[in-house]
Amino acid sequence: MLKTLLKLMLCSIALPACAQKSNTKEPLNLNLENFTKDFPTGWQEFGQGSYSVKADSLIKQSGNYSASLENISESGFKALAINLPKNYDGKLIQLSGYIKTENVKDGFAGLWMRIDPEIAFDNMSERGITGTTDWQKYEVTLNLDPKKTDKIVLGGLLVGTGKMWLDNLSVSIDGKELDNPLLKTYTRELVPAEKDKAFDNGSQISLANLNETQLTNLEFMGYVWGFLKYYHPEIAKGNFNWDYELFRILPAYLKVKNNAERDQLLIDWIDKLGTVPVCKSCKVDTQQIYIKPNHSWVEKFNVQKALKDKIDYIFNNRNQDKNFYIDLAPGVQNPIFENENDYKNMTYPDDGFRLLSLYRYWNMVNYFFPNKYITDKKWNDVLKEHLPKFINAKNELDYEFAALQLIGEVNDTHANLWGGGDKIMEKRGSNYPPFKVKFIENKLVVADYYNPEHQSKAHVKVGDVITHINNIAVEDIIKKETINYPASNNAARLRDIAENMLRSPNNEIAIKYISDNGSKDIEIPLFDRKDLNYYYWYKVNENEKAYKILNNDVGYITLANIKSEDIAEIKRMFKNTKAIIIDIRNYPSHFVPFELGSYFMEKPTPFVTFTKGAVNTPGAFYFMEGPKIEPDGNNYKGKLAVLVNETSQSQAEYTAMAFKATPNCVIIGSTTAGADGNVSRITLPGGLSTMISGIGIYYPNKVNTQRVGIVPDVVANPTIEGVKNGKDEVLDKALEILNK
Repeated sequence: MLKTLLKLMLCSIALPACAQKSNTKEPLNLNLENFTKDFPTGWQEFGQGSYSVKADSLIKQSGNYSASLENISESGFKALAINLPKNYDGKLIQLSGYIKTENVKDGFAGLWMRIDPEIAFDNMSERGITGTTDWQKYEVTLNLDPKKTDKIVLGGLLVGTGKMWLDNLSVSIDGKELDNPLLKTYTRELVPAEKDKAFDNGSQISLANLNETQLTNLEFMGYVWGFLKYYHPEIAKGNFNWDYELFRILPAYLKVKNNAERDQLLIDWIDKLGTVPVCKSCKVDTQQIYIKPNHSWVEKFNVQKALKDKIDYIFNNRNQDKNFYIDLAPGVQNPIFENENDYKNMTYPDDGFRLLSLYRYWNMVNYFFPNKYITDKKWNDVLKEHLPKFINAKNELDYEFAALQLIGEVNDTHANLWGGGDKIMEKRGSNYPPFKVKFIENKLVVADYYNPEHQSKAHVKVGDVITHINNIAVEDIIKKETINYPASNNAARLRDIAENMLRSPNNEIAIKYISDNGSKDIEIPLFDRKDLNYYYWYKVNENEKAYKILNNDVGYITLANIKSEDIAEIKRMFKNTKAIIIDIRNYPSHFVPFELGSYFMEKPTPFVTFTKGAVNTPGAFYFMEGPKIEPDGNNYKGKLAVLVNETSQSQAEYTAMAFKATPNCVIIGSTTAGADGNVSRITLPGGLSTMISGIGIYYPNKVNTQRVGIVPDVVANPTIEGVKNGKDEVLDKALEILNK
């Protein structure tokens, strides 16, 4: 999950100073020889955590200086970034540079490069540098798409703790350095949607004192606006800034007196967009279709025949070419929402932009979220329910909560307010107890100490049960906070709520807890997270190998810190064991379904199938055949146990699916997070960002995994007594089963 969130942050971050046009007469400071107040000239920094960036004249690869990045806290990341001054005509862009590291752990160091808007991205997360290493040259290469490119951003990155040095970077286009006179630049012609700046400073829309008819009409407008955005050929060409066209029609729309006026206004609006030619290829492809598109929502609003006929016509003659606002990722086919301005300068968007935020998100989900049909609420009911929340949000905090609660309606653990929720973060605070709590046997239990030296101050022991926080019962806090924690299922939600149960902006917090000696009321100290050995969800010991032998005859592998180079040794070392345990109660540090899965296969074996959306038929979803795991010829003969729980999410679940397809495999543990598949990023006004699971993930028999998760064959959960005694009861259960 760390890698996913890091990718989102790196993809979301805007660099205002860098984004300005560079003085191309001055060379870029790629060699890191120029510093201003100990910071590389012309560069920007961003990230989270306590990091220092400065010039180093003693340790350098070439020249007089290098740039060093160091983190002495326990988490976070820091990126150095610089914008290239131009858009370049070519096929490939390569960033190369030298990196030296010292004690990098709980993350990685590397180069990174991004082509906007969401064209290509690489941050070396799957091949990052860890530990202590000497100067070495690294490279990142991306495919160029100059016709779509707005800007190219690149630099160096440190995730987790330790120190890195960065030096002597260079950039080439198809082998030509940036100063090569033969290098061609590309000036992209802007489409009308990009030239429209009419409402950059505000929508000029007021939504105060609306009556029921106006609210119903705004609900209807949300449907019409989104339908036209993804279906009308002229909008698909980028001929209209569809955000701003909403603001243009709303003043007149809010004044209509009846349905006839409303419908005629919409007919005139649609007609002004241009002629929609007859489409001869718009028949819905029913082969492999899983969900058919429809526009039955028209029936909800007493729409007059003339408008209904026009909507029907556009549906039947919809856009069949590229769409300015939506594309599908090559290969995997998850949606890429393009040309969506996040209006980050409006931290508290005005009435019109808040309405736009609701419309944008609701329609993205309506047409391109593959799991829309398994949400708790019917998606057609969500727009109406959330209209008042967005309209009445009186400040930045209210708006962030409105967005967060809307996001929660998709019931997707991938979905959360991943960027821009600074007021919510302020409200929750940055101070934590010196111990970790988890929900075990439906109780809030002290599970571990981040810093055992603080136990005398905090008083509670591992295994103690917390019943009240600030005189409020834990059960009541859960009921109140459930709406603010998006999740696919309750196991994942409680996992995330637990992380913040004792979080506060204050320096101490009152609790009531039950220990061996009865119930007690105390106040416990809280600490800034950077002052704790804090870890999220699970602990990783980077100094230990990812594999070992248990009880002389059972191989154990944790994917939390597995590396590609470990796999050959694992296959050799575990060849004669009677069983192997693969622990995926974590997020895999390396993608292993095929590399390690091949060890257990006798023949090519399918383990997954996908559903994907369609740009030419928004709202339709089709099955797509998944890959097979090919045997590597070793064919391990022993038993296989795979351990999972609520921290098994996304890639972890996909990996568990792969192993489940192998012979002699048993899944042991508890419900996983129920959020699998490549994620798609969504930006909303006010600089907010979120994600959805962009493809549907199914077993080959077309049984869904979203929300359900990977169902264990044998259920095993930690107990309070087991936590007290330091036991890993899920691992113990696996050993018990394998020894039968």
